[in-house]
Amino acid sequence: MDQRRTLLRAVKSFHTFAWFTIEACMAYVLYTGIRGQTDRKTGAAAAVVAVETLVFAANGFHCPLTAVAKDLGDDTGSVTDIYLPRWFARNLPGIHVPLLIAAVVLHWRNLRIRAVRDSQRRLLLGR
Repeated sequence: MDQRRTLLRAVKSFHTFAWFTIEACMAYVLYTGIRGQTDRKTGAAAAVVAVETLVFAANGFHCPLTAVAKDLGDDTGSVTDIYLPRWFARNLPGIHVPLLIAAVVLHWRNLRIRAVRDSQRRLLLGR
């Protein structure tokens, strides 16, 4: 039983590390969107967020580590209960949806502005 508890703690620790990494990418995507800096690094961070979102959606809007946590003996299957406040863990999808929408809108705006500038530049240069 002690080994299962250790493994469960390892799964929850991994989940927390992955969560912080994905959140850092999300914060970076939002920051660059606000700053008007859509570039390759932003694209890489956005890809991390997109893959996480797709995995979450493909798993029925549940973290895939939930089943692992249940198999290791956690009653709820929660992978966030040790390191994140309960109210926060329960509301993560509701918090992320507006952030994802904001990120998409900001970067769509940035790309649109860049396209208009490029078009104007080509007109002025006669190319």
